[in-house]
Amino acid sequence: MNLKGRNFITLKDYTPEEIQYLLDLSADLKAKKKQGITGSSLKGKNIALIFEKPSTRTRCAFVVAAVDEGAHPEYLGKDDIQLGHKESVEDTARVLGRMFDGIEFRGFKHKTVEALAQYAGVPVWNGLTEDYHPTQILADLLTIKEHFGYLKGLKFVYAGDGRNNMANSLMIGMSKMGVHFTILAPECLWPNKELTELCQGYADLSGSTITLTEDSEKVKDADIIYTDVWCSMGEEEKAAERVALLKPYQVNKELMNKTGKDTTIFMHCLPAVKGNEVTEEVFESGVSVVFDEAENRMHTIKAVMVATLGE
Repeated sequence: MNLKGRNFITLKDYTPEEIQYLLDLSADLKAKKKQGITGSSLKGKNIALIFEKPSTRTRCAFVVAAVDEGAHPEYLGKDDIQLGHKESVEDTARVLGRMFDGIEFRGFKHKTVEALAQYAGVPVWNGLTEDYHPTQILADLLTIKEHFGYLKGLKFVYAGDGRNNMANSLMIGMSKMGVHFTILAPECLWPNKELTELCQGYADLSGSTITLTEDSEKVKDADIIYTDVWCSMGEEEKAAERVALLKPYQVNKELMNKTGKDTTIFMHCLPAVKGNEVTEEVFESGVSVVFDEAENRMHTIKAVMVATLGE
């Protein structure tokens, strides 16, 4: 499959077959790395890493993945370049596109990464925006596939803020790949209607379902329970209100037991606020695969760069 030259902005742009190809490539690159084999498909390439928002996993994953494949990554923090301040995003994109072979962007407005993709003339990868976090979803899908051996037909429950970038992106990824998807959240924090309807279309094609509910009994038979922080970066002033609203949706032993299965796994994209969205007990338990997910960020990001830019 040829994804050369493609941007990676949201999984809406990728077919289930293309997503599967990236997952297969990730698994292959991971297996090789475990054997001490790294590649040279990005040899001689220079990669710009633009970070408006700080990051542990995304930054480290892009750096290590780039170096493993022979590329030079250059970190550009918010104080290092003029992105959208003294220089328009469009102009910055055209400058960086002349100097770099690929550009990663992690920041606030989704339209920033779209403008970079439109004007740079080189592949642009979304490391997170307020709307979407597609590299995380690839890591999540790879982790689930490693754990269960398959994706199609599994039951996935996301508990928490159902309108944030993680809920949006998980709904896209799971519905495309045939995973039954439930958002467990107060109705005021359900995803927007337009995106839900779009994903319902993906689910109809893949044979999966989408459920939005406030009823925690709906976690029965879930194979995966997933959560994220109740307050995203930049929303700190809403913290008290969010905690009050989402406390009933905390992932704790009681919620995990409601699945009625002892094979249910717990997932979180990290960083976690233990005691809020998840208890320490569940986070540290044997069913938690959060650090597999964190590692898989690197293997899946490597696959995206190799597929879209590699030789």
